[in-house]
Amino acid sequence: MPNAKVLSEKQAIVASLTEKLQGAAAGLIVDYKGITVAEDTALRAECRKNEIEYAVVKNTLLRFAFNNVGLSELDEKLNGTTSLAIASDPVAPARVIADYAKKLGDRFEIKGGFMDGKVIDLNTINALAAIPALPVLQAQVLGTMLAPISGLACVLKQIAEKNGAPAEAAAEAAAE
Repeated sequence: MPNAKVLSEKQAIVASLTEKLQGAAAGLIVDYKGITVAEDTALRAECRKNEIEYAVVKNTLLRFAFNNVGLSELDEKLNGTTSLAIASDPVAPARVIADYAKKLGDRFEIKGGFMDGKVIDLNTINALAAIPALPVLQAQVLGTMLAPISGLACVLKQIAEKNGAPAEAAAEAAAE
């Protein structure tokens, strides 16, 4: 039986993990066996850049935390080397971790994940990973909104040039 000091330290770690899991919109658990220090350092830097909290965790402590937040379905995946990536952005962990899983192959494998308090499968994780980053999505929406206006401006300019009038005169005529 562990002494009281060790037990209280482990309980504090489980309480901290439980709190982080409750505050996270999404997270993934990963088998990181076989990656190099340089690859791990690059992954951690990418995680920090995307506001993802990434850490190696003990399976037993994570199992207790998962059970505390109702994610006991992930218990069976907690074996071997395990790291946890969590974030308040539901897409960021899937995108960053899936990208590294593709690069590193069998040495870095996604075991499972959760989003909004529910366990998600690998197909869902891969679908989330395919969603572009927020700035890219915003640019796509703005481009879609501006396309009809730009098209109208080009058509009006071509009509004006065909009739021999300068483009500015055509724009004034269209405004009237």
